[in-house]
Amino acid sequence: MENKLVTMLDAAIAQEHRQKPKRSYLGASRLGENCARKLQYEFMGAEPDHPFTGKQLRTFAMGHHLESLVISWMKDAGFDIRTHNKDGQQYSFSVAGDRIAGHIDGVIVAGPDGFLYPALFECKTLNNKSWKDLEKHALAVSKPGYYVQVQLYMAYMKLTEAPALLVALNKDTSELYFERVAFDGAIAQKYSDRAVQILQALEASELLPRLSQDPNYFECKWCPYHKTCFGGGL
Repeated sequence: MENKLVTMLDAAIAQEHRQKPKRSYLGASRLGENCARKLQYEFMGAEPDHPFTGKQLRTFAMGHHLESLVISWMKDAGFDIRTHNKDGQQYSFSVAGDRIAGHIDGVIVAGPDGFLYPALFECKTLNNKSWKDLEKHALAVSKPGYYVQVQLYMAYMKLTEAPALLVALNKDTSELYFERVAFDGAIAQKYSDRAVQILQALEASELLPRLSQDPNYFECKWCPYHKTCFGGGL
């Protein structure tokens, strides 16, 4: 009975996911990805080797709900966090003819003393191992892709004067990690330029170099576009 119910729920979750429109832009949250070709495949809407499983989709959904819970805790503590505009849409930005875009978790416009406002607010939910690594090494070293995301969000949302506030929730222990992330204009510019390079290559129908020419290289081996990349699918 349990397996049958899981199968039924997973089928419904997968169906809902398939009905969502595919991205038609480079997500700023993805520009810290090591492989530029992978980002090209994402932009082109290439089909991954294997679709997300129901378990993976449930995990993603849980993360979104937990982020909302963290925001409610922050509000209870006196932080005025705005997550949606007056039209009820999540705060976002788009540039380069809407081909580069991103959606932020929120903006802190006021709150307790000791903080500068307005400030970008970003929340992550992590398993215990990942959370411990973040606690030990801080964002730039532990999660360089997330670090790039924060820098680009600060730049494009023009929230560069005050440090961003990152909150990470340990999904296994409920521990919280806080970090103030100062703006790094050089990083923001570097990855903005990278986005332009990717778009220019796409316009020229050019695939950028692989991260590795070895199909068994660990990042390539587990890439969702492994067959497309090394099998000549596109």
